[in-house]
Amino acid sequence: MLLHDLAPRSPINRRQWLALTALGASASAVPAWAATAAPADLPDEALPARLVDRITWGCTAQGAQALATLGRDAWLAAQLRSPADAPLPAEAQAQIDAMAITKTPFEPLALQMQARQREARALPTEDERKAALQAWQKDMRGLQREASQRFVLRALYSPSQLREKMTWFWMNHFSVFAGKADLRASVGDYEERAIRPHALGRFRDLLGAATRHPAMLRYLDNAQNAVGRINENHARELMELHTLGVGGGYSQQDVQELARVLTGVGIGMRPLEDGPPRMKPALRSHYVRQGLFEFNPQRHDWEAKTLLGQPLKAEGLAELDEALERLARHSATARFVTRKMAIYLVGDAPPPALLDTLARTFERTDGDIAAVLAALFQSGEFQASLGLRFRDPVQYLLAGARLVHGEQPVLASTDPLLNWLQRLAEPLYGRATPDGYPLDTATWSGSGQMSTRFEAARVLGAGALAPPDAQGKRAPPLALAQTPYLRQIGATLAPATRAALVQATSPREWNLLFLSSPEFMHG
Repeated sequence: MLLHDLAPRSPINRRQWLALTALGASASAVPAWAATAAPADLPDEALPARLVDRITWGCTAQGAQALATLGRDAWLAAQLRSPADAPLPAEAQAQIDAMAITKTPFEPLALQMQARQREARALPTEDERKAALQAWQKDMRGLQREASQRFVLRALYSPSQLREKMTWFWMNHFSVFAGKADLRASVGDYEERAIRPHALGRFRDLLGAATRHPAMLRYLDNAQNAVGRINENHARELMELHTLGVGGGYSQQDVQELARVLTGVGIGMRPLEDGPPRMKPALRSHYVRQGLFEFNPQRHDWEAKTLLGQPLKAEGLAELDEALERLARHSATARFVTRKMAIYLVGDAPPPALLDTLARTFERTDGDIAAVLAALFQSGEFQASLGLRFRDPVQYLLAGARLVHGEQPVLASTDPLLNWLQRLAEPLYGRATPDGYPLDTATWSGSGQMSTRFEAARVLGAGALAPPDAQGKRAPPLALAQTPYLRQIGATLAPATRAALVQATSPREWNLLFLSSPEFMHG
């Protein structure tokens, strides 16, 4: 195959792109729309764009301008302090306000969906039951879809970008699978009230909120955990995945003891106005109900317990708080949690010196997440990694959408992005196992993944996420070559990438090639 045979006269395909990047191309005349005003000899000028890329869900003109206006340190400080209720563009907020998960509080919504399921199962004929249950399932899927749509709208348009990015990280760390039982009705509230408010706060508060939320209690089967019928699922994952990590110094005996601590910690699906269930008078003062969270002292193991070599002094529900304090402040938790943060924000193999710094910061600040992030961002290892971290599908698609569509106008629908996440095997709330999605490069860089990303890049590069106008026409796609982002990182493009880009015959094709390039696969 001769190189000039690859000059695209019809839309370029993945095989042609691979051939172009492998063989290179002669530096023919570059069209005006494809000329990048990249810095000639200062790769450091790419650092602001790459910094915004890493800290946010993707660099936009407004994000780059905010960094330039405030300066690096002030911009980072603002992101570390970013509020959970930062205002969104009116069009994005209007979409969220119209959702059922916004209009109806979680508790009555979950009870309503449970009542509908029971009523459907009680219908007299099989056909009636089948139709009613199908309608119920459709509405349950709709609640999960709304939670996903809300997350994407915030990721695309919230000024609190670091909070939104860490919300995804912690949702993945404290992962629940929406497809289990009735979790589709609760996953949105889990993200909204257990994770987002604490995403930049104190790890102990985040741990407590995630542990006690009905979504986690249902997912890890603690709603069935009772004295005489011990279920160890939640206790095991609390230690292995949420705090200490594998090799964190706990034993099977510790798992059993923590499972006993968690007995009686569950979900109350009775009407909110109902009083406590009948129980012995001596236990009534220990009963707790907060929304759908319930501690039923009749189901609790009241015998003495020892955790990590030390007795627990509290009793009842207070045992759980004492246990979580012990786990959150353990040195193994500091190492395990901060290592995952470093993998997420630096790369697959964070340097040991950086990991030591982050673990010490975690312990010194009593698990202050923002303080750990500040130490990470100030490190030379972090700066050296900019532009080199391979993007998983969520980061790749959202970065592409933010680059192509900017922050305005707001997309009328996030469904195309959610569908692409499904195709790329990383749907929101879709990890069936409690370990969360892998954060390493190898998981997301296989040939099948790259083929699907190429097709996603075609859609993104064409600006096809934006709906057509009243006449069915779409606005021409943004010429990415002319954006501030490309002007900043242009000098860092590899020769093979440059050689491929000059073969493009239109802005749409140039966009496709760039969004498929190694330089955009990394951030």
